[in-house]
Amino acid sequence: MHWLGAVERLREERVPGVLVTVAAVRGHAPRDAGAKMVVAAERSWGSVGGGNLEETAIARARAMLADGTDSPEQLVLGLTDKARTDHGRQCCGGEVTLLLEPLPVVGSVAVFGVGHVGLQLARILAAHDIDLHLVDSRPGLLTDERLALPADAEARVRVHHSPVPELALGAVPAGTHVLVMTHDHAEDFALCDAALRCTHLGSVGLIGSAAKWARFRAGLAVEGHDAPTIDRIRCPIGLTGPASSSRPSSKAPAAIAVSVAAELMDLLAADRTRVSG
Repeated sequence: MHWLGAVERLREERVPGVLVTVAAVRGHAPRDAGAKMVVAAERSWGSVGGGNLEETAIARARAMLADGTDSPEQLVLGLTDKARTDHGRQCCGGEVTLLLEPLPVVGSVAVFGVGHVGLQLARILAAHDIDLHLVDSRPGLLTDERLALPADAEARVRVHHSPVPELALGAVPAGTHVLVMTHDHAEDFALCDAALRCTHLGSVGLIGSAAKWARFRAGLAVEGHDAPTIDRIRCPIGLTGPASSSRPSSKAPAAIAVSVAAELMDLLAADRTRVSG
């Protein structure tokens, strides 16, 4: 498989890897600068030259994966009979500089409800390298014309028209951060109830007031959820305003979207920290 295909496969399978590139060559070497390979914990694709060179690169890449390293590294290897090695000798006579770049599992966010706030939020999140799931029971809100996401968006956007939105929870990958912000409080409640019964989600946030959340808490308890389980849901969502306030300082859809997006960036950064820790 070509290295680009391997990178794509790892992203789709949500498996971390390391991209290894021959960055520079001095003298004779088995591969020229630019040669690449992709290394995962149990598989590899492509070649940077075979022998000790390649085995050393694979070993270092897998050590980076085990450590959760998220910063690129350079590895300089001499190809002479005097070079120390753990994997045999290569006597090409040159020196190779390898660049090892981590390919982390990207973050995943699912927005349930693409109304005024959800639409603004989708446009902000589309600028980030994440998997972005947009779910709504109303097909008219999910057209390309209405979404109008930037042509150069970095996010992988997946649109789900789901008459029963809670069924879409099973279609999002493990670790997905879910935001519940539909047009219907009954739909919101069904989503919260279903989300609390899922074990694969990263977090669950609900848009709404303190009064709405108080009603939801009581209803979720009636549905059999205990207090610690209910506490998995954040409400309200977004960064808070002044210390005396429990909600974002502006009620404008664009301002709320910015606040929620900022909170999500913190959650995604915390995910990366846990992996690298």
